[in-house]
Amino acid sequence: MDLTGLLGFNVLVGIGTLALITVGLGVIYGMMKIINLAHGEFMMLGAYATYVATTHGIDIWIAMLVISPLFVGLVGLVVERTLIRFLYGRMIDTMLATWGLSLGLIGLMTSIFGNDPRGVSTPLHSFAIGRYDASLYGIVIILAACASLAGLFAMLRMTRFGLIVRATMQNPNMAAALGVAPPRIYMATFALGAAFAGLAGGVLAPISGVSPVMGAAFIAKAFITVLGGGAAIVTGTTLASIIFGFINEIVSFKTTPVIGEVALLLAAVVMIRILPQGITGRFLRRSL
Repeated sequence: MDLTGLLGFNVLVGIGTLALITVGLGVIYGMMKIINLAHGEFMMLGAYATYVATTHGIDIWIAMLVISPLFVGLVGLVVERTLIRFLYGRMIDTMLATWGLSLGLIGLMTSIFGNDPRGVSTPLHSFAIGRYDASLYGIVIILAACASLAGLFAMLRMTRFGLIVRATMQNPNMAAALGVAPPRIYMATFALGAAFAGLAGGVLAPISGVSPVMGAAFIAKAFITVLGGGAAIVTGTTLASIIFGFINEIVSFKTTPVIGEVALLLAAVVMIRILPQGITGRFLRRSL
């Protein structure tokens, strides 16, 4: 029974982690149809923001939950204004540009901090699940993922800005005719997606370590989850994270983490083969 409780907790943490690293990419790719290959590097910037802030005496919670998303959101805003805005509608060019951006960010952070991984202290200790110990920080990851998804849903569904964003993404010409400035909405949306990526990097920094190449460990999972979820950002990300996170954690528990990653990839291939438009492309089409 104790082992079952520990496994259930680890599954929830795995689902939360997958949702957290995906929601920012879901905003940028799911809404703007931009393949952002620098998503992992935006997470890396968030992790470094947390590391630098904590080394200068700032409380780790403020560093993770406030400074990281704000900093990376500002970086995303600059990137959109100086690079992405010239490439809308040119998917291949956008992929190449964001790939080059990712390499540039890796090189920049390597020049500043070096190749050695940096650590951020975990602010919470462990708790007991029967005879086993589990990290209390896992609850923080779960809560951060739930808050990100709930906040994004509330913003898109219940605010005027969310209505304008959805209308602009669906029909920019009509939105412009009604007085909306689509370039500003694109800028704000890209910055929002970058901010979510920064939040993910900051929250995961204590358990993943901080290094210039850390983004490579997350980018494939994020894209797989977005594609598996389909058109609906919040619903699709949630459902795909539950399915892939469950498979990854169960197989990792029964075998090894490497085989768990392979099982996740195979599950994604099967799902995309059966549902090429994702879960919400086939079901729940009117969901958000």
